[in-house]
Order: sequence, then structure tokens, then C-alpha cells
Amino acid sequence: MKTHCLRIHGRVQGVWFRESMRIEAERLDVAGWVRNMPDGAVEAVIQGPAVAVEALIEWTRTGPPLARVDRVEVSEAQGQYRGFVKRTD
Repeated sequence: MKTHCLRIHGRVQGVWFRESMRIEAERLDVAGWVRNMPDGAVEAVIQGPAVAVEALIEWTRTGPPLARVDRVEVSEAQGQYRGFVKRTD
């Protein structure tokens, strides 16, 4: 089981990034959450089997069709998560 925190930079707000990521996470059976940040980035914590987590990280490097991802920062994270939620805080 792997748990990572992601910060996705670029044109990632207002382009359906969070909802698309939620759908992709559920498809891959990855738990965690995703939210918009005040600086225009998107932050997420993802948890699941290593192969699924790596697949979701790869997905974030492109995102949905209207997004433009400049970079994805990946770091280790802690916690236990069930399901995948789109947060508003």
C-alpha cells in the first residue's frame, strides 16, 4: 500500500480536474481526496496498491482534456483513507 501527496501545477482549476481525478481514482480503486488550492494548484492525497497509485500519478501528468499540467510534485504521505472525495476546503 502506497500513500502520496501530490501538488499539480498549471491550468488545473476550472477545467474539471478534480472531478476527472475522482472518476479515475475510483476506476483504479485508489482512495484519498483532491482539492483546489488558493495559489491555483490542485492538491491530492492518494492511497492504494503501488501499481494503481503510480497509474494515477501518471494520469495527473496530463489530466483531463482542458487541463495544462506544468509539473506534478510527489511526496510521501500518511493516513488511512476510504473512497475518494473531492474536497472544497
